[in-house]
Amino acid sequence: MYKKFYGLKENPFNVTPDPRYLFPTRHTDEALACLTYGVLNRKGFILLTGEVGTGKTTLLNKLHEGLRQQGVATAFVFNTRFNVPQFFDYVLADFGLPREPRLKSQMLLSLNQWLLERYQAGGTTVLMIDEAHNVSSELLEEIRLLTNLETSSEKLLQIVLCGQPELEHKLRRPDLRQLRQRITLRTKTYPLVLEETRQYVAQRLKVAGSDGRPIFTPEALELVYKYAHGIPRVINTLCEHALISGYADQRAVIGTEVIQEVAREFELDRINPTAPIPSDVNQEEWRRRQAMQNAALLMGKLRRPQ
Repeated sequence: MYKKFYGLKENPFNVTPDPRYLFPTRHTDEALACLTYGVLNRKGFILLTGEVGTGKTTLLNKLHEGLRQQGVATAFVFNTRFNVPQFFDYVLADFGLPREPRLKSQMLLSLNQWLLERYQAGGTTVLMIDEAHNVSSELLEEIRLLTNLETSSEKLLQIVLCGQPELEHKLRRPDLRQLRQRITLRTKTYPLVLEETRQYVAQRLKVAGSDGRPIFTPEALELVYKYAHGIPRVINTLCEHALISGYADQRAVIGTEVIQEVAREFELDRINPTAPIPSDVNQEEWRRRQAMQNAALLMGKLRRPQ
């Protein structure tokens, strides 16, 4: 609807996890490197966590794309409401293996044989499970047992568990301590800070075919950051609806009044997105980065002509 008006070839702020739109920050680069290293070096269990809307699935899709290009066999589970038989049926189907007979023991034998053949041929195999915070304890235990498929020196199946911070809390439960102890690598996604928000919006516009013309004013992007709290999914929602509103009013440049109007529509002026300070060793760094961005924002305002 608004693409031609703003000189775009596609919608830049779709909320689908398109890996082309993965925005590189130090944290996303570190997370992608950690996941890739863990899979290719057969580390077994790898954990990816992050707040709602911080780009975990997009990161997984980027990982999936890169691994497939390197010949890694992948299965990607995104429906975590499966029971145990449904889970094994889906995994074997995604690996391209026959699913008959349906007895779990025979499916495991089939999977183990296939993994051994891939290993002997020098191949790597990974199972990626998104929304893992919703996985039942019973199924998590079945997933843990999959790491028993191994040689005397290496794991035959690499497993990436991806989920919200609730997954970390779940893994602290005593009944899941065996799974927790098998996680060899951990990494996280984080909300963006102000400057990253500006760059994020610019990058998405560029990927969508923008010719570089200014579409959002600097002040509008400051408001986007304020209302979205650096959550990429919320940034997308704000910017997408701001473009729709701007097109309807034939505004060539989106200013603060449009962002405020959209924020009110989504009640972001009253309800903040879920974005607590990450509860890990990076809290101090997070506060430092936020303080630096706030200081830069204040200095910018002081320097502007009144």
